[in-house]
Amino acid sequence: MLLELQNLGKSFGEHEVLRDVNAGVERGDRIGIIGANGTGKTTLLRILCGESLPDAGDAAFGTGVTTGYLEQNARLDPSLDIYATMRLVFTPALDAMQEMDALQKQLAADPHNAELTEKIAHCTAVIDAMDAYNMDTQIKKVLNGMGFPADTWTKLAGVLSGGEQTRLRLARLLLERPDLLILDEPTNHLDLETMEWLENYLKAYRGAVLVVSHDRYFLDAVCTRIWELRGKSIKTYRGNYSAYLPQREAADERQQKLHDAAVEKAAKLQDYVDRNLVRASTTKMAQSRRKQLEKLEIVEAPTTEAWELNFRFEYDIEPYDELVIMKNLSVHIGERTLIDALDYVVHRGDKLVIAGPNGAGKSTLLQVLDGKRRPSGGMVRLGSGAKPGVFTQQQARRAGRVIDAIWNQYPRFTELEVRSHLARFGYRGEEVFKDCASLSGGELARLRFAELALERPNLMFLDEPTNHLDIYMRESLTQALAAYTGTLLLVTHDRYLMQTLGCPIMYLEDGKATFYPSFAALQNRDAGKTQEQQKTDDTAKKQAYGKEQRKHRAEVRARLKKVESEIEELGAHIVELENEINDPEVLRDHLLLRDKCDELDDTRFHQQELYDEWEKLAEEQETFENEGE
Repeated sequence: MLLELQNLGKSFGEHEVLRDVNAGVERGDRIGIIGANGTGKTTLLRILCGESLPDAGDAAFGTGVTTGYLEQNARLDPSLDIYATMRLVFTPALDAMQEMDALQKQLAADPHNAELTEKIAHCTAVIDAMDAYNMDTQIKKVLNGMGFPADTWTKLAGVLSGGEQTRLRLARLLLERPDLLILDEPTNHLDLETMEWLENYLKAYRGAVLVVSHDRYFLDAVCTRIWELRGKSIKTYRGNYSAYLPQREAADERQQKLHDAAVEKAAKLQDYVDRNLVRASTTKMAQSRRKQLEKLEIVEAPTTEAWELNFRFEYDIEPYDELVIMKNLSVHIGERTLIDALDYVVHRGDKLVIAGPNGAGKSTLLQVLDGKRRPSGGMVRLGSGAKPGVFTQQQARRAGRVIDAIWNQYPRFTELEVRSHLARFGYRGEEVFKDCASLSGGELARLRFAELALERPNLMFLDEPTNHLDIYMRESLTQALAAYTGTLLLVTHDRYLMQTLGCPIMYLEDGKATFYPSFAALQNRDAGKTQEQQKTDDTAKKQAYGKEQRKHRAEVRARLKKVESEIEELGAHIVELENEINDPEVLRDHLLLRDKCDELDDTRFHQQELYDEWEKLAEEQETFENEGE
């Protein structure tokens, strides 16, 4: 047993987060931790990593068990390059190699010295344990897999973007190969190829993996067990996420039957007591029944709030067939070309996913299609009868209460109608009176979907709709979008959503749009190409890329300055948020702390996107200089 949780409990003031948590981790386990937002997943990880102490119980590790934790806010040494950062993992072995060289020279002069021989054996054991003679092979394998090609290995860690630093920390952690690997949302900021590599690596990992994730595709690919945090405790299920679903449903059904049977029995006992307690002939029997009633333990009904998000997107107006018409469409951001001379028509009832690596311009293209930005060339036109609805990646803060967000737009609704509608999106009881300004990113997203459902659009533009959502809301949203009979255009990195929709994908990369009929076709996009065809494609890509950059080098410089300014502004805001998070008053208010952390994550993600864009522009500018332009 690597880890055993024994009656673990944790509270923040009067708010109890974990209670009587019992679970264990064996070597070879691949455990996915799931649960609705706010159920204590991050709290549990902090306890396991020693950052927080439990109020009750214990988290007991086996003797000699090593752990590694992907810390979201850890810092790298900015003066070391990428390769040197990875070599730090082998410091004990490198020290042992250096010591062994000195010992062997001493042994050559004194070959019968047993003490020297013993010290050399100890050094050899350290080196062999870390497989240090294959150090460079191990480093190169992990760096390449995590998206760091050889030409980046000399870059200093201090100039890496936020997303790159997260990937490098994860790469170093994988190289350490601890007995228990603890990961919190490891697929954040990873592209499709890196996600697939990480999944394969974790499946073959020699130790155990404990991972918090809302990515169903990842959970299905990697996990062999699921820990579900619900009702302040953990329930364990065998298999991956897809295997967990029917098990959970069956367990809830059994628990509901036990609850119903106990309630029915209690009602019968109470009825008998009420009817017979005052009768002299039956008083003793009634008292006996009352004692049975007092001793009767009623099994709690399963808490199914997270699974009751049953909503649909519907529309009233049937539009004409050609709904989004693109003719000779060109989209540029400064010097960069996202789309050039595109002719494409989205028909009534079509679904189209816009995918691609970070910084490829997916959100910008969607804004052109939904009318928020003007195209650089050509035109976009919506067909007759189109009634669009838009979901943006970053939801704007609003004033008032949650219930007011709906009621102000639909004043003829009764309070019961508004509350019933909000309940379909997870707002129940007193939650409908929460101040919108205090909502987390996930809560704001749910509120926007509640508004969209009432708008009844026949055409929806969605930008990263599953961001910030817990796995249950993601599941409900995926099913609602799959059942939607209107027209859908969405930007997403969510592989399970792409797979479920089964629709064509427009993949943006290096200023080109490539269409794939399905997610499976996108995954196999390089299959079937000969080596010569691949070389030809790569050569053509480089030539087109170089020509485009030389043509617009002045715009690159202008855009670089603007991005640098935006990064500085976001950096100042991040420092401000970090100071607020460390404020004792904020630390005492776990709800406010969560909201501040969500805002900090959003700001860092936006800054990381700008870093990605800055890096590309800087590399392009460097190319110009090297070419003598």
